[in-house]
Amino acid sequence: MADSAPRTRAIAAPESKPALPKHIKLRHDPGRGRWILLAPERVFEPDETAVEVLKLCDGDRTVRAIAEELASIYNAPAAEIEADIVAMVQDLTDKGALRL
Repeated sequence: MADSAPRTRAIAAPESKPALPKHIKLRHDPGRGRWILLAPERVFEPDETAVEVLKLCDGDRTVRAIAEELASIYNAPAAEIEADIVAMVQDLTDKGALRL
């Protein structure tokens, strides 16, 4: 068996540009009355706040830009929102539901 390079963990940061991988879909499930992330053999049920973030994860916007946009909409401190988004993006990236 050939030696392979160790797998590295992607680390979320304010400059990260998160996006859904092609095999993950954000869909509204009318039967459940909520948004879900559909992944192969898995379903994630993000809360309302996470859904608002996920809708903005297009691979073009940075975490910082997403936080600033949501801060202006919800009249909340951008720094706090940014910290929460970094943590959420890291968790979903570790689970394979987002890519950086």
